[in-house]
Order: sequence, then structure tokens, then C-alpha cells
Amino acid sequence: MGNESSKKVTGSCLCGAVKFEATPPGLYFIHCHCSNCRRAHGAAFVTWTGFKNENFKITSSPDNLTRYHTDTNATRSFCKKCGSTLFFESREGEGEAEEEVAVALANLNGEPGLEPEGHYFVDHKAKWFPITDSLPQYGGESGDEPKK
Repeated sequence: MGNESSKKVTGSCLCGAVKFEATPPGLYFIHCHCSNCRRAHGAAFVTWTGFKNENFKITSSPDNLTRYHTDTNATRSFCKKCGSTLFFESREGEGEAEEEVAVALANLNGEPGLEPEGHYFVDHKAKWFPITDSLPQYGGESGDEPKK
């Protein structure tokens, strides 16, 4: 994908009230099929890309951002005005997860500097959605155990 690591990418919610920028490459580029992601986005799965907090910045007024703390010890952030689901921050475990933010890739105006890695939490996927690509699939209790 070229020398994208030095170029910032921007993103926003549907109405533009929440804007952000990030510096690629991202940490990961995954498709999540867990039931919480599916419900929060109203979709069969959500594609996330993660950035270290130091490479990510909200560039609009934070007053337009609402945060929802889940029963899985995570925080989901969305726009107060249009309802776009934007960010996910996990507080499970320690270390890296607390130093990064996952961005719903559909809200990014550029590329994360990575290729898709795989499908996660496939044991929870929507029964009506067949996974037809050749990306690796992961499941089990943790959502990241290799599947056949």
C-alpha cells in the first residue's frame, strides 16, 4: 500500500459532527462477528481497524460523541446527532488493549495501511450470512482461536 505510514487519514460520522484523524498503518484490520458488534451496527459483521492512541485524534468537538459502557467491559462511542457507531475500546485484560482504539472502517476516508486479516467470533456469526471469502476464520470462547 505504499508509504502510507507518514500520511494521516481522516474520518467522520455520517453527519460530520464527529471527525477524527489517524496515522497508518493500523494495528489490525479484522471482521468481527460477535453479537455485540452485530447489534451495535445493525449488520452481519463489523470491520474494525485499530490504532495506537498516540496515532489517533478526535479533531472535532468531543461534545458530539456519546459513549456506551457495555457489560463486557468495553466502551462503544457514537455520534449524538446521527447515531453513527464509530469507536470501540476494550478494557478486558491489561496492556495494549487499553492503549488503542478500534475504528469502524466504514467511517475512515482513507486506507488503514493493512490488508484484512480474518473473521473473528465466527461461532457467533449471523446464521443467514455465509462467509465466502478465503480469509482465516477464528472462534471459540475468546473469538480468536483458529477454525478449520
